[in-house]
Amino acid sequence: MLRGDKIRYRDVKNEILSRIHDKVWPPGSLMPGEIELAEEFGCARATVNRAMRELAEEGIIDRKRKAGTRVNVSPVRHAKFEIPLVKVEIEGLGATYRYAFIGQTLERAPDWLRARIGLEPDDEILHIRCMHYANNAPFQFEDRWINATVVDKARKADFSAISPNEWLVNEVPFTDAEISFCASSLDQTMARFLSMTAGEPVFIAERTTWLNEQPITFAQLTFARGYRMTTRY
Repeated sequence: MLRGDKIRYRDVKNEILSRIHDKVWPPGSLMPGEIELAEEFGCARATVNRAMRELAEEGIIDRKRKAGTRVNVSPVRHAKFEIPLVKVEIEGLGATYRYAFIGQTLERAPDWLRARIGLEPDDEILHIRCMHYANNAPFQFEDRWINATVVDKARKADFSAISPNEWLVNEVPFTDAEISFCASSLDQTMARFLSMTAGEPVFIAERTTWLNEQPITFAQLTFARGYRMTTRY
């Protein structure tokens, strides 16, 4: 039983998970309410609420208004998507990060991009190209399109000083995201940026984000030789 001066929501969450695993509350069973659990654990109801909200988001329990909270018979994990910061990824590898701005243009959305992410014919696009380095070795080429019609403040952003990846994560929220991966071969221009050989196989990630159905940005990220992606859920 949880008792103490500082009961955290994670303590409550872990106790609930322990009881579910020990079949104190078996799959399909109705759990006690928030008020009852708060009294038992000696904590605020808001603490219990946060713990149960996370468990519901993770698919462990099912909360329904007026019907109460039940343990899911078949828990389903819900993936949480966060836009990664390439700077953090590089520094997490123990390497020194360096950013290099290549250039940018403001242009009408090309037909292929309008069709790809649902832009309007008159939408203006900020097209940015830049490089990310790890210990001064090429790590990633970022080819980025930002919908300046929707994200107007991007027009005044100084992308020579901050990468579009970092700026967008800090400044622009999103409600939907799509990411795809593919293998391709390098052309001559890209091979020079990545210090590789034209025709060499390369790993590419393409990412699109929307805010309330309005397209925000599309990025094509080309990684240098030896890149490995690992995910956990």
